Amino acid sequence: MESPIKVDPEIMHGTPCFAGTRVPVEALFDYLEDGRTTAFFLEQYPSVTMEQVQAVLRMARDIIPAPATRRAAG
Repeated sequence: MESPIKVDPEIMHGTPCFAGTRVPVEALFDYLEDGRTTAFFLEQYPSVTMEQVQAVLRMARDIIPAPATRRAAG
């Protein structure tokens, strides 16, 4: 699967966006931080797919270190 995020200086001045859209990835995290659901986000930005949202959330999860208790149990 290709990256769900595209950075192009010609699109939104290089702001990381969902690939194939002009929707900044930061908007997803802003919505979640405000207590909104991914379904609500997708309603507001129909050019973004659920698969893209899930891929971005997986990417974010993968870069955050696991708690020591979770690492020890693995």
